[in-house]
Amino acid sequence: MSDSSSQIMTGPSRRTATRELLRLMRPYQWIKNVFVFAGVLFGGELTDADLVLRAFAAFVGFSLISSAVYVINDLSDRERDRLHPVKRLRPLAAGTVSAPAAIVLAGTLLAFGTAIAWSASPWVLAAVLLYVFLNGTYSAGLKHVVILDVFMIAAGFMLRLLAGTAGLGIPPSHWLLLCGMMVSLFMGFAKRRSELSSSIEGEYGHRRVLESYTPALLDAMIAVTATSVVITYSLYTMSPDTVLIHGTDKLIYTVPFVLFGLFRYLFLLYRRTGGEDPSRELVRDPSILTAASLWLAVTAWLLYGG
Repeated sequence: MSDSSSQIMTGPSRRTATRELLRLMRPYQWIKNVFVFAGVLFGGELTDADLVLRAFAAFVGFSLISSAVYVINDLSDRERDRLHPVKRLRPLAAGTVSAPAAIVLAGTLLAFGTAIAWSASPWVLAAVLLYVFLNGTYSAGLKHVVILDVFMIAAGFMLRLLAGTAGLGIPPSHWLLLCGMMVSLFMGFAKRRSELSSSIEGEYGHRRVLESYTPALLDAMIAVTATSVVITYSLYTMSPDTVLIHGTDKLIYTVPFVLFGLFRYLFLLYRRTGGEDPSRELVRDPSILTAASLWLAVTAWLLYGG
């Protein structure tokens, strides 16, 4: 009887273990890696099957590597996470995944991630390795340095953008790079604003770096970066180089979708106490999803429809 019970439990137990390992990897965060597709989309290379395939390899490589970084960070933070009302539910903090299993998972993800990044190009591999290095220095102490902490986060996004452009042999637009930097800084400061609001309201203990921020300071930085996103993207759509490469001056008509997405995100940040996890907001909010889908559809139609 005990043997049959054991066999019955084997299947569900394995499924539970697999589910917990997937939770530890945080696959919903992989949406951040869509930055690597900017090159093939805006470089007019979406019809080049080889480049699209290499961009997809860069996406997968960054996704696996970023998951490995999350696993490593959760390993080092698991004791502190157990004191947090939300983070205590993470697999390592909750004890649903053991430390040895997490170490094996991180090693496996790093191995496959670097191999797949190398298949995209040696430059993509270099960007992935630099991403790991930046995250290591961030976790080692730079996350406690005010303002630099957000710039470190933005650097990770810029590496994705560069991997999908220069890393694949596609010359990046300077305006597009600047816009990408402003988007990542905007999301970083918005994340800190949400964390600070939660801390002020006493919902949970906060990051040490939040002691150096104030709501007014973060609001000013959010306003500056949000405005810069709109300006740099608008200037990109009207740039003579953009018009020459794509043969259209109609990309300016995609700006309203960008504006709506920014305003909706700010609404969630200030009225719905959202914004602490930008990836979750992007994949869960129907309004942002609709705006992003329409922006992508209109952009693709303008660039490739003719």
